Amino acid sequence: MLIYLHGFRSSPLSAKSRLLARRMREIGRGDRFACPQLPASPLEAVRLIGTMYDPQPEDTLVGSSLGGYYATFLAERHGCRAVLLNPAVEPARDLASHVGTQQAYHSNESFEFREQHLEELRLLEIDVVTFPQRYLLIAAKGDELLDWREMVARYPSARRIVLEGGDHGLTDFEPLVDEVLRFAGLIDDKDQGGHEVA
Repeated sequence: MLIYLHGFRSSPLSAKSRLLARRMREIGRGDRFACPQLPASPLEAVRLIGTMYDPQPEDTLVGSSLGGYYATFLAERHGCRAVLLNPAVEPARDLASHVGTQQAYHSNESFEFREQHLEELRLLEIDVVTFPQRYLLIAAKGDELLDWREMVARYPSARRIVLEGGDHGLTDFEPLVDEVLRFAGLIDDKDQGGHEVA
């Protein structure tokens, strides 16, 4: 199973989610892809993934931004793989100024992000990952919201792709899709495409 965890204010309609869903269909694995809408509460979000999918070691979580923070917590709890796309590493700090009513990116829906959600984020913090080989970090130096150096410092021994440019939303994600699926064991090493992975 490939489970995509979207970022703050995002949704299953994110461009990266749709690219992965399309590629999974192309390789005949469309039924093995999921991207649920995550609730505002961090504890409810990780509980939803745990109960709905019960990730196993052969599964892979793909987390973008705040979803990367959740993916790290869940990978440590369930022993599965995680691909982290410009992951948040200090979301309680970075989202403190966002407490209040928030507008979702892909709809007219609004939601409340509360002070208690910051505390929930602190409860989910993983300082050091136990098996770095289970992680692939994709970090863009051009990320305008989060510092790629903090990402690398949080996952120092993980496999990583550091993009010289890019942006927070990884608008140049399409060439990396097969790299994600290869790491997840869904396509073979001999398949075309690829980036140098440290």
